[in-house]
Formats: sequence, structure tokens, C-alpha cells
Amino acid sequence: MSKNVLVLADVREQKLRNVSFEALAAARMVAEGGQITAAVFGSFAKDLVDPLAHYGADRVITVLNPELDQYTTDAYFQAFKKVIEHVQPDVILTGHTAVGRDVSPRVAARLGTGLISDCTNVELVNGQIVFTRPIYAGKAFVKKVVKDGIVFATLRPNNIAAGEPDGNRTAQVEELQVDFAPDSLRTLVKDIVKKSAGGVDLSEARIIVSGGRGVKSAEGFKPLQELADVLGGAVGASRGACDSGYCDYALQIGQTGKVVTPDLYIACGISGAIQHLAGMSNSKVIVAINKDPEAPIFQVADYGIVGDLFEVVPLLTEEFKKLLASG
Repeated sequence: MSKNVLVLADVREQKLRNVSFEALAAARMVAEGGQITAAVFGSFAKDLVDPLAHYGADRVITVLNPELDQYTTDAYFQAFKKVIEHVQPDVILTGHTAVGRDVSPRVAARLGTGLISDCTNVELVNGQIVFTRPIYAGKAFVKKVVKDGIVFATLRPNNIAAGEPDGNRTAQVEELQVDFAPDSLRTLVKDIVKKSAGGVDLSEARIIVSGGRGVKSAEGFKPLQELADVLGGAVGASRGACDSGYCDYALQIGQTGKVVTPDLYIACGISGAIQHLAGMSNSKVIVAINKDPEAPIFQVADYGIVGDLFEVVPLLTEEFKKLLASG
């Protein structure tokens, strides 16, 4: 049975995040010939119609209110709810990002529907949409289906392939007017001050070089940043490194930090506490560098290097430079 699917596009700095395309790929898997609608918010939304169409949207709804240029809970909640009421979808998909994690439960609660969060896989089995999500800090996985009502789920970035865009695809474009009452927005974004953490979004990075207490200092992160720059990746950290003041908590990966699923995760001086593993154990390839051969990180690593990270990481950086230069 065909299903009408609604995808909320995730935008950062007026650009679509990769998870938006991954959600559209999931929508194509489950729509069974139904219409795929993408919703995108902000005064710049019309500029994002084409890539949404190229990745699978049949219809794009734009909400051009400038109050939506920066994410705020109240504004996005009202706009998203109005879009859902307008589209009347059978399935709603959003990214399991800061935006999706905040707005989706609020909308689901107001609609009186359930929400399956942090899904790592979506498949169609005998006409039913089956979602897979991790439980117990990633030590087990559970499959879930929605028996009746709207199917509402958030998708973990970097787990569903976005597929190749089709530059010939076009989408029906519809502008939806959403006005906010003066007293309905309790938050106003006046300015955004960014921390310098490189140009790669940690939650969507394909390669992450991460440091733990073994980096010993803020200076110890420099060789990790050099390796990440060579590989076109991002730098992350364990909570131990953050607690020690070696780096900002924005880099924290783990149960109380970001959950990441890169193609390559290089753990440097990280012992492998269960709280950290909860945030990165689903990485496709894990490389561990640690002086302690008994460190728990080696139990989940695909490749292990027993040695001093301050000797190993620069050697890896030089080898990758040669390899990439010759390639």
C-alpha cells in the first residue's frame, strides 16, 4: 500500500545537512509509490528546493518566515505542526540531530502519536515499516513497527545511504504561510557565537580522530587535528579529555555526548569506558592507539596499535600525506 511520507529538512547555516538526503532515501524505501514531501523552513528555503528534488522529493513545502532562519523550539514546533496538518502524511521522518531530537517529541506529543527515535536502519517487510534502533547504550538492537496511526521516526545520521542525486528530477513547490503571534515565541536568537572546531560537522563526519586522557593536554590534540585535516575528518574527544580541560565539551562523544557513526574512527589514548563506547561502537571501522595492551578499547577495535600516540599519530599523518599525494 502506497504511503505519503513527510521529511523535515535539517538545515544548518542555510545549507541542507546530509541527514536530510538520508531521510529522503529512507522515504523512497517505504513510500511504495506514494508521494514524498519535504518541508524546509527559512527565508532562504526556495534556494534548497532543487537538491531536495534531486534526492527524491516529489513535493517541497517552503515556509519562508524569517523567524525560522535560526532554529528555535517554539517557531519550528508551530511550523512543523502546521505542515503536518496540511500534508496529512502516513509517515514522518526527521534526522536524529539537535533539531530533530528537540522538535519531534513535542510534535508527536501534541499529535498524540508515538515516536521511534534514533533509528539506525529502516526496511519494508511484508508491507510494514520496520525500524532498528540501539538500546542499552548500543549493546543490543531492537526492531520496532507502528501498528496504527502516523509512523513517526528520527534517523541517526550516517546510517542510511543517501544515494546518488538525479539532476533531472523536479518537484512541485508549494509555499505555506505560517505567522506567529507576538507572544507565541518565547525565544529570540540575537546572535550566534561559534566555537572554532574545524569545518567538518562532528555528527556527520565520515572520519573522526578522537582523543582521550592519553593526549595529556590541550596541546596534545594538535597532532590529532593535523591527522584529521589530512583525512578531511573531524576531531572528537572522550568525556575524560573534556573533564580534564583539554578540549571543549562540544567535541565529546559518548553516552552523555554525541553519538557518531563514521566510516573510520581513530581512538587515540582512549581507554574505552562503556560510556564512550556507547557513542562510537557502531562506527564502520575502529582503529585504536593506546600504550596499554589491555585497554578495553581494543576489544571493539578492528585494528589496534599498541604504542605512544605522540609517536604513532605523526607517522600516520605523514604516511597518509604520501598516500593521498600519490593518489
